[in-house]
Amino acid sequence: MARSAKTLLKRITVNPERMGGKPSLRDWRISVEQILTWLANGASREQILDEYPKLKPADIDACLLYAALVVDHAKVPAKELDVA
Repeated sequence: MARSAKTLLKRITVNPERMGGKPSLRDWRISVEQILTWLANGASREQILDEYPKLKPADIDACLLYAALVVDHAKVPAKELDVA
C-alpha cells in the first residue's frame, strides 16, 4: 500500500528548539540525517527498526522522500512540516 508524499512528510518535523533545527522524525531526537547515514553505511531497515524500536517503516520512507526532495532542490513547504 503506497503512502502519499504528503502523509509521509507529516512524519518529518523541524523544531528550532530541538537538535539545532535539524529535520527529525516526529519531533523526537532522531534526525533524518541519522537514518540516512545508517542506510548509507549499509544498515538494513530491520537493523534501524531494531535500534530504534519506536520507529515505523514509514519513518524510514519519510526520510528517503525528504532526502529526494532536497536533492531535487524542491522546496519542502513549511506548512507540510510541523515547524515549531
